[in-house]
Amino acid sequence: MDIILLQRIGNLGSIGDVVTVKDGYARNFLLPQKKALRANEANKKVFEANRERLEKENAERRSEAEKAGGKVDGAEVVLIRASSNAGQLYGSVNVRDIVAGLAEQGHDIDKKQVILGSPIKTIGMHDVTIALHPEVEVIVKANVARSEDEAELQSQGVDVLAQLFEEEQKEIEEQADANRIDPTLEPGEIPAELLEDGATAAEEAPAEGSDAEETAED
Repeated sequence: MDIILLQRIGNLGSIGDVVTVKDGYARNFLLPQKKALRANEANKKVFEANRERLEKENAERRSEAEKAGGKVDGAEVVLIRASSNAGQLYGSVNVRDIVAGLAEQGHDIDKKQVILGSPIKTIGMHDVTIALHPEVEVIVKANVARSEDEAELQSQGVDVLAQLFEEEQKEIEEQADANRIDPTLEPGEIPAELLEDGATAAEEAPAEGSDAEETAED
């Protein structure tokens, strides 16, 4: 379907551009939300008659969004959550959590303005895009941690997940050393020293029936 854009839309174009999109996208999203008009002759004339007003209104909205963006840009939302030792959350952080965290800091953000992609499921620092206007986007940080102390470390640039991995590997190596097991072995592989000890024991052990043979010879 051919449409006339009433505002800038992603990679489609800017105000006044005539573009072709899939019918479903136009009918279910662009047209109902008044982001575009069908590109017929009547609508083209209507748009041209109102172009100056539409462009002025868009510029005003963009200016307001830029001012709001200057306040929220770079904001950090700390979200304390329980997780496994590997950093996997027991649950997830979603758009509502981000909106609520920003609201606590005095930022009035609509959930439709939060571009998260998919829920956050691990601890760490996560970039979240806030689209305040089709031409104005800012980034806020979601600091997901298991405690306030851990969140503070992440704010300072410490990779807590990497630390957890290192600690887990160290624990595995220490346990392996305690059990005299080579941590580099593949599952089910027998350590070389055990193979050598087994071979030595086999060599030193008398052959089965040797004592009986010697007694018979005597």
